[in-house]
Amino acid sequence: MAESLQLRSLVKSSGELELSLARVPIPEPGADEVVVRIEASPINPSDLGLLLGPADLSKLKVNGSGDDAVVTAPVPQQFLRALTARLDQSMPVGNEGAGVVIAAGASPQAQGLMGKTVALLGGAMYAQHRLAKAADVLVLPDDATPADGASCFVNPLTALSMTEVMRREGHTALVHTAAASNLGQMLQKICTKDGIGLVNIVRSQQQVELLKGIGAQHVLDSTAPDFMDRLVEALDATGATLAFDAIGGGKLASQILSAMEIVASRKATEYSRYGSAVHKQVYIYGGLDTRPTELARNYGLNWGVSGWLLTPFLAKIGPEAAGKLRARVAAELKTTFASHYTAQISLAEVLKPEVIAAYNKRATGEKYLVAPNKGA
Repeated sequence: MAESLQLRSLVKSSGELELSLARVPIPEPGADEVVVRIEASPINPSDLGLLLGPADLSKLKVNGSGDDAVVTAPVPQQFLRALTARLDQSMPVGNEGAGVVIAAGASPQAQGLMGKTVALLGGAMYAQHRLAKAADVLVLPDDATPADGASCFVNPLTALSMTEVMRREGHTALVHTAAASNLGQMLQKICTKDGIGLVNIVRSQQQVELLKGIGAQHVLDSTAPDFMDRLVEALDATGATLAFDAIGGGKLASQILSAMEIVASRKATEYSRYGSAVHKQVYIYGGLDTRPTELARNYGLNWGVSGWLLTPFLAKIGPEAAGKLRARVAAELKTTFASHYTAQISLAEVLKPEVIAAYNKRATGEKYLVAPNKGA
């Protein structure tokens, strides 16, 4: 039986992370299924949690080489309790990807996908082949490559969902942190096209210039000495009362709420000891800063900070509304939702220490693409 390589991540109850390539049979499709030869799958921040977990990578070791390499690193004991549900399970990795359908089941829907370039979501994408329901794949435009479509779910749907949350919760403009990322650039393009006010927060002048170059009006460097003053000005200009924060730790979420309260208080007709009547909301959807989130609570009592995830939101709005978002992604795949990659790496290269160090930096504007069949 023909075999396929699949990347696996294992956290042992003894306190050790193990990464390796497993050889598994190429699956046979059922009547309504297809087999996709995966050509491209991005490394998103959400993938790194499963791939590397809380392992101490400063103590990483490699045994073997190429497809037979095994990477190990210790996991500090204090983190093992949070990983109970995955201990001693060899888990496939990779949330989304794209490739070509090479086998299809007997159903007309499956047969109609033969030879098509498709994108799919659902895990186990750092693999040479992936079995999927025919109904779950997204056929890419004829001129799109697998690399074009590899990131067409997580980042595009997250960016679109942010504007959807804004509308559904009665806000009129947005704040976004770590905004020079691939996702941040998509969100800026969406907001420009849809006429939505957007305040972008970044961490360097280079990132300011990057976003200004694609038409952003409000881009603030959080390391600048006048950051808070400029944040207040931008919130006043846009009326943003909703923020999506990819940083998570530290005081940035609190600074955003404080600035929102300053703007709201300026417009209040009378003083209230409880703060303004304007509801201010920050959704934390990432953890680039793993420190605790600091809240100064100097913004009255009409505010909220909570976590936010794409998948539960799509389930909440239902298949029809989610389908409309997916259709827009497909229609604007090479414009609004185009992704740019730092490098394409093979499955074996994913296990190299120097490559692990590079993609685990999570540097804004840097994104790595796994090409499972590179060199195959």
